[in-house]
Amino acid sequence: MKYLKLLFAFFLLAFSYSAFAQNNRPNIIIILVDDMGFSDVSTFGGNFVPTPNIDRLAKNGLMLKQYYSGAPICSPSRTSLLTGMYPGRWNFSTYLDNKKHNKNAQQADYLNPEAPSIARIFQSAGYATGHFGKWHMGGGRDVKDAPVFEKYGYDAHASTYESPQPDPLLTATNWIWSDKDSIKRWDRTKYFVDKTLVFFKENKNKPRFVNLWPDDVHTPWVPNVGDEYIGKFPLGQESEQAFKLVLKELDQQVGRLMDGLKKMGEDKNTIIIFTSDNGPLPSFKGSRTGGLRGTKLSLYEGGTRMPFLISWPGHIPQGKIDAGSEVNAIDLLPSLANMAGVKLPANYQGDGLDRSKVFAGKSSLREKNMFWEYGRNDIAFKYPAKPNRSPNLAVRAGEWKLLMNSDGTDVQLYNIVKDKNETTELSAKQVKITNQLKTELLAWWESLPKLKN
Repeated sequence: MKYLKLLFAFFLLAFSYSAFAQNNRPNIIIILVDDMGFSDVSTFGGNFVPTPNIDRLAKNGLMLKQYYSGAPICSPSRTSLLTGMYPGRWNFSTYLDNKKHNKNAQQADYLNPEAPSIARIFQSAGYATGHFGKWHMGGGRDVKDAPVFEKYGYDAHASTYESPQPDPLLTATNWIWSDKDSIKRWDRTKYFVDKTLVFFKENKNKPRFVNLWPDDVHTPWVPNVGDEYIGKFPLGQESEQAFKLVLKELDQQVGRLMDGLKKMGEDKNTIIIFTSDNGPLPSFKGSRTGGLRGTKLSLYEGGTRMPFLISWPGHIPQGKIDAGSEVNAIDLLPSLANMAGVKLPANYQGDGLDRSKVFAGKSSLREKNMFWEYGRNDIAFKYPAKPNRSPNLAVRAGEWKLLMNSDGTDVQLYNIVKDKNETTELSAKQVKITNQLKTELLAWWESLPKLKN
């Protein structure tokens, strides 16, 4: 009997320790803003409106100056973050639309549910998982067979028209937004923050992983300029004044999120990432990209170099600026898994690197090249005009960045460390480097699966 009591006590202690370890795993919130420019917010040099709450994240954590999205447009960039893989591996190279567009664009109608999912990996490790905000990896228009959120590892969700299960409060009509929606366009970010905070309260006995992916600051900019706003867009849907009001509202909601976490006592044990899916459009003559060349839809820096903040009190240095470490969206999955003590599946073969040491304050160069693709033909793509229209492939290798079309034309080489604005083309002067990167870029592109239109 004494032996049985000791054995019972041992198992009770082991169970208690396991529960303690699980409950003390960090919560994770990834705030993925839509179409935010590198210098929209003041902490990255923006002077549109003060953004004190986003700036507070910077003061509480680490700012990266060389963080890159996986693509210059929404669907593939979101896929790269979710899977930790280049989106071309899952047949994404531009935004998802109707089936005809997707076929013409030589891409899938939705993300294969067998693809790796950061949410599923964390869910398998005991996390409660939620997605609140834009999805755009399947569903909407005439794509009615897209897999539901559960298939990707989400316990809870509230999403928009471009998803397999649009929230009825956000989709009164068969379109992306309407002034008939119960939750108006200008209140969507608040709604998604509310959903996140409620999700935290309802799952207080588990660590929580949340995608908080607002529509803002994607056009149309429909700010609530008064208590009786009637949706007549007096400021214009793409005016700078309207953008300022929407950016101000986004910042206020980030503040509400942070204050809500603190009130619950969750602020100290929550990793918050703030970044964007791709560059801005319109860019207001480059003022939203800090002078970087390019916009959304472009593989120049303005289309893929994003603002990035990460905060985790006591684990990530406060107020640190890292201008030298290159990090890519595909790196988030392995990095966050390591930081949370979550084991990756044995068969997982991602393209990203574990950059958790960078997030802990140890700056380092990236040991692997970064590759990008945007579009495989001109049938279903609206490229920006020159000088922002780029070739459709790119590679970054240390200080060098090479762009070219997949047919081998329009080769451009830049020293991206010395010339981040991509003003001086060097392929004729650096022939050896150009040929080497051309070979590596084409080999990568040829390794991607191809769908025929």
